[in-house]
Amino acid sequence: MTAPDVVECTLDELAERARTLVVPGTRHLLGLTGAPGAGKSTVAAQLVARLGPGASMLVAMDGFHLAGTVLDRLGRGARKGAHDTFDDAGYAAILRRLRAADPTETVYAPEFRRELEEPIGSAIAVPPHIPLVITEGNYLLLDSGAWPQARDLLDAVWFLAPGDAVRRDRLVRRHEAFGKSPEQARHWALGSDERNAELIATTARHADLVVRLI
Repeated sequence: MTAPDVVECTLDELAERARTLVVPGTRHLLGLTGAPGAGKSTVAAQLVARLGPGASMLVAMDGFHLAGTVLDRLGRGARKGAHDTFDDAGYAAILRRLRAADPTETVYAPEFRRELEEPIGSAIAVPPHIPLVITEGNYLLLDSGAWPQARDLLDAVWFLAPGDAVRRDRLVRRHEAFGKSPEQARHWALGSDERNAELIATTARHADLVVRLI
């Protein structure tokens, strides 16, 4: 397998790359992936903003988190965010519907609400005229479960690769912002988040592009 190209670019330059996938009358799907704290959700939101109204929408993988009660029943609550704490088949199914772009169908997708730490069903309405759907998440390039089905539905997947120190600092600050103590935030960022990051790093070779934002 050929190693993916590595590019250093600004957000504006990345948005221009994404703009090539905005083709009226045709639906394209762009994936952003990377380790926890790589900036996926921020970059995805910025791309949507830069592409302008009616050009794109964001449907994130995080909306397919299994509910907390399900994770507790499965004994996975303490490692929420691991690849088997998501409905990967459900995620692939919604991408399939988005890819089909039925001109009569608005697709309703779930959204993860961090203030609740739970997904909310049918919270995002994607009308049929939107030419580009951007999706982001940790496991878009994982080669187990239903994740390969999801990958096959994406026109391109870009792997965001900031420095590890920057990424870990973002994670700690994020956990603190959502109510964890500094000690709890560091424990989570350097524990389960870091184990997930090690797995995700092995998938970068499957990306179409590795991106280092300037």
